[in-house]
Amino acid sequence: MDLGDEWPRGFFDRADPGGDADFYAFPRFVTHIDDRAIHAVRELYDELGVPRGRVLDLMASWVSHLSQPPDGGLVVLGLNEDELAANELADEYVLHDLNEDPRLPFPDAAFDAVTCCVSVDYLVRPVEVFREVARVLRPGGVVVVTFSNRCFPTKAIRGWLQADDEGRVEIVRQYLEDAGGFGRISAALRAGGDAFNDPLYAVWARTAGPVRTARGG
Repeated sequence: MDLGDEWPRGFFDRADPGGDADFYAFPRFVTHIDDRAIHAVRELYDELGVPRGRVLDLMASWVSHLSQPPDGGLVVLGLNEDELAANELADEYVLHDLNEDPRLPFPDAAFDAVTCCVSVDYLVRPVEVFREVARVLRPGGVVVVTFSNRCFPTKAIRGWLQADDEGRVEIVRQYLEDAGGFGRISAALRAGGDAFNDPLYAVWARTAGPVRTARGG
């Protein structure tokens, strides 16, 4: 799937174009992937050394799927204050709608890792968001995007809903390519899915510069 530099007309449209703050006004204290997929997220974070630095969790909720509190602290950014405040690993939470304003309210080189778990399908300005991610990451910092085949279909973008799983991996890869500021982009199926289990896909990349010692990526 070669998306090139131009995204198809209507690619980022959604069935429900209403404000996300209204949609997420009520807390949902649930996990959006099963335990097996959550384990795969946690395992990848550990392989990439995510808990060893300061971490920003984008479009976050009441759980961040880290195996331990990050050494440098965890900042969670999302739309529901009740969920963010309940995140036991977080040191700080920020209410911010990335679809209204893709700019991240943080200084340059503020984080060692940025994560986005099962939420990338809702971004309507993803390239701008990931350009900001590259800005707030320190040299050698890593962005990790994980997703499955579940979503709120009225809020997911049209292009995501029309793609298959392989196509969605390429969509996220292209977001990072278009954003710039990242080195080699890696992608993998981290947990296979079937009728009873959620699949877990991941796309990750590092900014240019020194890399902390880690087992992967």
